Amino acid sequence: MSTSAGARSEVSGSPPPANGPLELVTPEEALRRFPLMTRDGVVGAAFIPTDGYLDPSGLALALAEGARRGGARILEGTRVTAIKIDRGRVRGVETDQGGIEAEVIVNAGGMYATEIAVMAGITVPIIPMAHQYLLARIAEPIPDDLPTMRDPDRLVYFRRDAGGLVMGGYERDPCPFGLDGIARDFNNRLLPEDWPRFEPLSANAITRVPALERGDVVKLINGPEAFTPDNEFVLGESTVRGFYVAAGFCAHGIAGAGGMGQAMAEWIIDGEPNLDLWKMDLRRFGAPYRNRDYTLVRTVEVYSTYYDIHYPNEERQAGRPLRVSPTYQRLRELGASFGEKSGWERPNWFELNVAAAAGLTRPAGWAGHHWSPAIAAEHRATRERAGLFDETSFSKIEISGPGALRFLQHLCDNEMDRPVGSVTYTQMLNRRGGIECDFTVTRLDEARFFIVTGTAFGNHDLGWMRKHQPDDGSVVIDDVTAEHACLGIWGPRVRDIVQPLTDADLSNDAFPYLTARRIAVGPVACLALRVTYVGELGWELYCATRDGVALWDRLWSAGAPLGLVAGGYRAIDTMRLEKGYRVWSSDITPEDNPYEAGLGFAVRLNKGVDFIGKEALIDAKARGITRRLRPLLLDDGEAIGLGGEPVRVNSQIAGRVTSGGYGYSIDRSIAYAYLPPACTPGSRVDVQVFGRWVPATVASEPLYDPTGERIRS
Repeated sequence: MSTSAGARSEVSGSPPPANGPLELVTPEEALRRFPLMTRDGVVGAAFIPTDGYLDPSGLALALAEGARRGGARILEGTRVTAIKIDRGRVRGVETDQGGIEAEVIVNAGGMYATEIAVMAGITVPIIPMAHQYLLARIAEPIPDDLPTMRDPDRLVYFRRDAGGLVMGGYERDPCPFGLDGIARDFNNRLLPEDWPRFEPLSANAITRVPALERGDVVKLINGPEAFTPDNEFVLGESTVRGFYVAAGFCAHGIAGAGGMGQAMAEWIIDGEPNLDLWKMDLRRFGAPYRNRDYTLVRTVEVYSTYYDIHYPNEERQAGRPLRVSPTYQRLRELGASFGEKSGWERPNWFELNVAAAAGLTRPAGWAGHHWSPAIAAEHRATRERAGLFDETSFSKIEISGPGALRFLQHLCDNEMDRPVGSVTYTQMLNRRGGIECDFTVTRLDEARFFIVTGTAFGNHDLGWMRKHQPDDGSVVIDDVTAEHACLGIWGPRVRDIVQPLTDADLSNDAFPYLTARRIAVGPVACLALRVTYVGELGWELYCATRDGVALWDRLWSAGAPLGLVAGGYRAIDTMRLEKGYRVWSSDITPEDNPYEAGLGFAVRLNKGVDFIGKEALIDAKARGITRRLRPLLLDDGEAIGLGGEPVRVNSQIAGRVTSGGYGYSIDRSIAYAYLPPACTPGSRVDVQVFGRWVPATVASEPLYDPTGERIRS
């Protein structure tokens, strides 16, 4: 059992199990369950009756014994000295006791995982932190059923142990350990006590549990614990085939031990996990994390804010700025409020646009944090005139070689054998038909293709493609993100802005939707893709990175007299919600197939190629689709779904919000959720937003410009 208490009504401790119960209790009830605490400043608590704790060493020994009974051989006191790799595949390990042949290796090295990974030529971003807790004897009786208690406001936790009371916490000035390597003999050892660093936590703990001040300290324990830059596990197969990682379990890893072991076993046997593990996937860490200093500052920030309330759309601050687009200075001059994604500085909105939406009501609840009326102003200006967006951070991948078309046909569910200059929206699926990748593919010539995917998903998508890359050299896969700047310009006045700058014919007949052309905008050579993620006429213009500023200046100068605005990513998100454009990792995941996601229009079962996932899609159609992603319009416009909120149908939980926000053109609060087939447009449901049930209506999509006239004009 555990309880979390604090001086704020929003306080919570570690999250409960995904499907476990959580009770909100009064300060009196919290005191009854944890009589050692003081009620001072407590306005409420969360109680998790199914929570608990166990002895880590006992668990480890039990798991080891279970493994032995299952046929595993455990070699203690054996040091790995090298990993044998041949043509990008694992072949075995060398140890101080001799070599072992192996086609699969799992790096479950904990705080040593980084050093082990180096032997395979890969990076696992883990930083050990010296974590301290003390065991005290107190005079007051400690109930046998005393729950764990966390006081996030004071950064401390408490639990019963060996007849005494354990107290620990997460200090603001953590102490990284082993940055230059861990001593070879650092086995079963602890670090020296660090009382000066622990003193602030001790003072906070005494404020909540005064009995500690009168107690006797048995021992202050200081031991290294492995943390990652985002406080989540590191799982999955690396770029070296057969080399898997299961590490970085941070402070909450023991709670996931059994489930993660099963997930890794399925991943190894089936070649992919049987559930969506993107938030724990090794591939979420891209090139910036090869730099130890960047990994360090990000991990220190995570540890020092471990118990903080993290509001939606919160931006991390450590290690910034790292990667900037060529227009960065121009964006700063225009008052960009920057966010960060995969190390890239990206404008969320522009402060100069705030005045255009003066008086707009701030969203209720947590959605009102990290928000600006400029989002609405940029949204409306793009719909009414035109918006200019820097999308340089988008991941860009080039597939070439004599086997390029065959390769993409095998991986993509859509038809890829289209004329040169075609832009195709497609997914790559896993064997279950789940969506592994979601992007556009432009055919540059007969044997060369250009893929554009999300900023945060480039490393993941590269990993998926390289996993299936043939060994015969017929397919070359290149990450070309850094070579190209990208500016998106959309809105009904875009032709009026861009046409005078180019000799190319931008008319709808000459340059139709979902095609690409090489054009010059002023002196800047561009690959122009007529695509949109906002639902308006326009283009993505790709140029050499060195020409990014010149392209921005030309477009900005030409567009300013016509009402062109600089727009940020938050406005893009509100516009894509109105059009029903999906976001991979929230609306669509490896657990969702295209038919469930409303993307059946992008599937070509009859294209004559047995692409990965085809059989699963055929089976899904034969069985019938049991759920469907639907847009919901909430009755209360100030209630904003952010993702994860329960959706109730006839008083029964039927799904959860995948993504949500406000549509400033339709003037409604929008949420998406997977619901049973019976929930057709017009059905009524309820969405729990910030603690209250809000009625909503299932709507037809797209909510904005349902005929697509604006994007094809």
